[in-house]
Amino acid sequence: MRVREAAALAKAASREMRLAHTAEKNAALEAMASAVESAEGEILTANAQDIASAKDSIAKVMLDRLSLTPARVSAMAAGLREIAALPDPIGAVDRVITRPNGLKIAQTRVPLGLIGIICESRPNVTADAAALCVKAGSAVLLRGGKEALQSNIAITKALRSGLAARNLPPDAVALVTDTARESAREMMELSGVLDVLIPRGGAALIRTVAENARVPVIATGAGVCHVYVDAEADMDMALPIAVTAKCSRPSVCNACETLLVHAAIAPLFLPSAAQELTRHGVELRGCEKTLAIIGGKAVPASEEDWATEYNDLILSVRVVASASEAAEHINRYGTGHSEAIVTKNIATARRFCEWVDSACVYINASTRFTDGGEFGFGGEIGISTQKLHARGPMGLEHLTSVKYIIEGEGQTR
Repeated sequence: MRVREAAALAKAASREMRLAHTAEKNAALEAMASAVESAEGEILTANAQDIASAKDSIAKVMLDRLSLTPARVSAMAAGLREIAALPDPIGAVDRVITRPNGLKIAQTRVPLGLIGIICESRPNVTADAAALCVKAGSAVLLRGGKEALQSNIAITKALRSGLAARNLPPDAVALVTDTARESAREMMELSGVLDVLIPRGGAALIRTVAENARVPVIATGAGVCHVYVDAEADMDMALPIAVTAKCSRPSVCNACETLLVHAAIAPLFLPSAAQELTRHGVELRGCEKTLAIIGGKAVPASEEDWATEYNDLILSVRVVASASEAAEHINRYGTGHSEAIVTKNIATARRFCEWVDSACVYINASTRFTDGGEFGFGGEIGISTQKLHARGPMGLEHLTSVKYIIEGEGQTR
């Protein structure tokens, strides 16, 4: 389906969704989950077609983002049910103010309307986004990458059937099947149709949308994330944090891209870290001090490396003189996503949290926890790296706006 046709149908559906009651939305989400389970074979067959088409054109670690398995399809269905079980944010009253003149002003939560999402090669985003938007009383217009087209078609078909089974408009989950670059541009120009546009993907996609969209944009996803190992770090703790932050799933936005190590601990920590990281197949790119310590286990890092989101088994490594220098590096090269400090000195940790200007800052834990599910949000529409409207993992509450309901007794001004 082409952009404007799909958008028009989804816009009409968003008006119906705005009026849906919690029980109706929850029943639809349960039906959507069952439909995904029933369509597992169809979804996996479609995904196999996508994998076959993409395997020679994208990196191996990116194939992991594209790949679906029975377990991942089951996780999609489980995610739909988890969101059904969450409290409904729509209609919630944030606060009530009674003015001296007797007016009662209530700030209430209302749906955003029609949410546009442009994403790349992660078909599970289709189910996550649909579930969150439906529960938040909105409709969603999805446009995925060409690599995931067949998977997205199969998943969307199942989700729409679940909506229809519970008498909610199937067009509340609409998919743009035209994956040409022009279709993304067309979505960016849907002023008056889309209420918000959310890009989910790499830095280039996010920058393009932010620079060209004529509708409000929430920037998400780009993750040049850091782990800083302080002079007072517990090495037995720091090593698995650094290794898993890079290696557990290097293609995702909360994976570590740069390891910063205090000069006082670097001679002890870096040889062990380099050995373990290279054992996992990681290519290390280091500063001069790093190269002096681990020699041939790293290649020289360029200025560009410090600002690169690799999404691959590549890690930049820099030795710094202090926690404040680490924070300065992060604020200069990072994307405001997720950073971690490993230290036994709580005062240093607190100062680091104050210095670093990112959505999520961890003390003695991996950046890989930046995720809506891990935060208890039941999923996420994306990780916002901006400061307006939402920041960090965006759950149900972040997919709402506010409306003021004012009650009076004949007051005039």
